[in-house]
Amino acid sequence: MPKPLSICSRSLVIAREIKDRDGEWAALGNLGIAYQSLGNYATAIEYTQQSLAIAREIKDRHGEGTARGHLGGAYLYLGNYAKAIEYTQQKLAIAREIKDGQGKGGAMRNLAVIYRSLGNYAKAIEYAQQSLAIAREIKDRQEEGGVLRNLAVIYHSLGNYAKAIEYAQQSLAIAREIKDRLGESVALETFGVAYHSLGNYAKAIEYSQQQLAIAREIKNRLQEGNALNNLGVAFLQAGNPTESKKMLINGIQVWESMRQMLGSNDANKVSIFEGQANTYRTLQKVRVAQNNPIAALEIAERGRARAFVDLLTQRLSTGNPSSVIATAPDREQIHQIAKAQNATLVQYSIIYDNFQIQGKSEARESALYIWVIQPTDKITFHQVDLKPLWQQHKVSLADLIIGNQEFLAVRSRGSSPVLQTQPDLPTLHQLLIDPIQTLLPKDPNAHVIFIPQASLFQVPFPALQDANGTYLIEKHTILTAPSIQALALTRQQRQKLASQASHSGNDLVLGNPTMPSVSLSPGEPKRQLSALPGAEAEARAIAPLLKTQAITGAQGTKAVIVPKMPQASIIHLATHGLLDDVRGLGSAIALAPSGSDDGLLTAEEIFDMKLQANLVVLSACNTGEGRITGDGVIGLSRALISAGVPSVIVSLWAVPDAPTSELMRSFYQNLQNNPDKAQALRQAMLTTMKTHPQPRNWAAFTLIGESE
Repeated sequence: MPKPLSICSRSLVIAREIKDRDGEWAALGNLGIAYQSLGNYATAIEYTQQSLAIAREIKDRHGEGTARGHLGGAYLYLGNYAKAIEYTQQKLAIAREIKDGQGKGGAMRNLAVIYRSLGNYAKAIEYAQQSLAIAREIKDRQEEGGVLRNLAVIYHSLGNYAKAIEYAQQSLAIAREIKDRLGESVALETFGVAYHSLGNYAKAIEYSQQQLAIAREIKNRLQEGNALNNLGVAFLQAGNPTESKKMLINGIQVWESMRQMLGSNDANKVSIFEGQANTYRTLQKVRVAQNNPIAALEIAERGRARAFVDLLTQRLSTGNPSSVIATAPDREQIHQIAKAQNATLVQYSIIYDNFQIQGKSEARESALYIWVIQPTDKITFHQVDLKPLWQQHKVSLADLIIGNQEFLAVRSRGSSPVLQTQPDLPTLHQLLIDPIQTLLPKDPNAHVIFIPQASLFQVPFPALQDANGTYLIEKHTILTAPSIQALALTRQQRQKLASQASHSGNDLVLGNPTMPSVSLSPGEPKRQLSALPGAEAEARAIAPLLKTQAITGAQGTKAVIVPKMPQASIIHLATHGLLDDVRGLGSAIALAPSGSDDGLLTAEEIFDMKLQANLVVLSACNTGEGRITGDGVIGLSRALISAGVPSVIVSLWAVPDAPTSELMRSFYQNLQNNPDKAQALRQAMLTTMKTHPQPRNWAAFTLIGESE
């Protein structure tokens, strides 16, 4: 157990007063450990970085390795595996250099944990066994117990429950022998999970309750949250939904308190939520089992796009507080949002269950929950069974969506389509739309706002076909949003813009800038992106409608474009888009290179801008994609809305040049006559469909946020 915060803080003050750099390093390191044990990873990283800086300054290689190892652990808990591996490998290199056996073993154990989390079990076992040998050689019982716990978890993941229990028993014995309460808690968790997988819910509950008691005793919030989640799942499986609900609600309160401690750090909030999402999904199942689907909707909304909602709430706040935890909407507030939008909202939630597959417990899609919220105050719930997809057809919903995208995509804007088999758009319609078709508005101009989750963010809703071959866009005006609450916040953004003075700058239209050279995948040499004559023609046709001049060719540099963005009311960028589905924030728009500038405007750069455009159109490839998380899609669209834009039009795949140019011209022509952006986009799709009937040519674009 780390020293109490007050003691660490006093030690830091004293060390700084007497200019004891070694003492300052130690105090900062202890503060980092203490905050990490409390689940406050942002503050832990901050203190540990300071500790690392001092260790490097005083050339303390052992201290530097220790700090790097702690940073690796903090990033592991946040789910940022790339940074976790980076820092842990650095610790391992230093330990080998200074012949620190304990440090070497600890680094290998942490690498085993990271690779286990990534599903690379062979590499995880290799590192764990090396670490175990070192721990036994140097007689480090605490390290030995930790490695044994890790091996138990690895073998559980492989479905070898007997071996998992064997390693957990060895680990528990050591933890009790050396009075390692945290180690004891983790070993008990491993027992509970293993017995749950074996279907022995009574033993699973027994061990998880013991884990919970210790976690609360040592005030370890992560262990407490894990125990409550596992108890909630076990009680549900054991047929006790009332007790399950109690455990899961308590677990959610723990998770939300941990996110609150992350302050305003958006990236860390996104990462940490990935490990917490299961608690929200399980509670939805409990509430549906209790015949209360409206309560399940409230939980579904409470468990999505929370970091995004916190961020938007903070940026809309006049006081601009450093940390905001927005309260999720209840039933009445959800009704109010639907009324304010004057739209039918359709919220989806994918539910998973564990199934025994070839003797191994595996999580698979089991159901799709669909809520339809009509502006008349009516909420209707439907449940779709997803098990036949993978049990009979050997395909998951995610596989089906990705398969459709691969068919619809072209290699890049300006390329010919990749010829593949016919997409299965009717099956997606059957799963996502057929159960709720009668609840959708009959008026094709009425708005339907789809609120997806996970892989459903990649669904081309306009292109879904019913049994008669009719596309969904032919019957409905379609928008999307990351959550119901996000809709209320983009509406506030639009109202805020409307109340401000008129913009001083012209609308911004870019088309076919001189293309930069990029590496399209790691290790590949850079090559210049192809020119887009259709994008240039598009920009030249659109600019007069917006009473501005099109920027093309070598003029389209970041030095020219970026300063114009904060003043523009409409921003239209017709160029190449580059997808980053690992970090998301590396997704970029291609601009003309100049000097040392590579010509790429990334989501990370846009995220920190302050824009007052009421519409941004990214007429480029893959601009609506990115890293799909429990918080939504991390990429260009999220960055633009975070920067203050209430309406964003982006693409779901690599779009063809000429049809896209036609669609965009039609969109702006329609917008001149009707300020409703969603209706203008729908009409543009219907017009383009006549000359380019394949959905790959017209269905890629989606409007996120506000229509007006």
